[in-house]
This record gives sequence, C-alpha cells and structure tokens, in this order.
Amino acid sequence: MKTIIKLEEFGLFLFGIYLFSQLDYAWWWFLVLILAPDLSMIGYAFGNKFGAFLYNLFHHRAIALMLYLAGIYFSNEVIQLTGIILFAHSSMDRMMGYGLKQETGFKFTHLGEIGKN
Repeated sequence: MKTIIKLEEFGLFLFGIYLFSQLDYAWWWFLVLILAPDLSMIGYAFGNKFGAFLYNLFHHRAIALMLYLAGIYFSNEVIQLTGIILFAHSSMDRMMGYGLKQETGFKFTHLGEIGKN
C-alpha cells in the first residue's frame, strides 16, 4: 500500500484518539477496547459470506460515524465511545493494510489481497 494512504489512515487513527480524549473515560478503556471489533471475525466460522458481512459491519467507518453522532445527539457517552472505537480500529486496520472483506475469503479486501506485495 502506498505510504500516503498509510499516513492518511494514521491521521484518522490519531483523530479517533483525540475524540476518545474528549470523553470522560480512563485511557485504559481505549487500550482494552481497541481490538474488540476483531471479535467479528467469529462470523467466518459460519462461512465466508456471513463472515465478510459481520466483519464489514464492525469495520465500516460510516457506521462508526453514525454511532458517534447518535451518541452526541442522545448525549450518551457509551454510544459515542462505541463509534470512536469502531472508527479508530478501522483506521488502525487500514493503516496496516487490512480492509473491508470480500465474500471470497478473509484475505481478500477492498485494499487488495492480504499478504501480497
């Protein structure tokens, strides 16, 4: 992946950290929750199609932003936190070359095949 894309994703990851800092949570919550969206990989136990759907649901930044904005609208920090974690995690994944999954298998993403240079 090109360096400029990795830098852009790193900037979005830092933005997620900034948004987290605006909430009233201890920093250890960020460290504990940042990998939680990867639990969605359990969906692959039920096949590639369901696995890709569930993984993409938890790694789609538009969904993360909608949750964050809903949290602001309803003045609910738990919903805001959920959106921030999903957003930051997705940016972190994409910075490392992991994108939204295709139904053909886990290693096939919108950023290309994982592990292929």
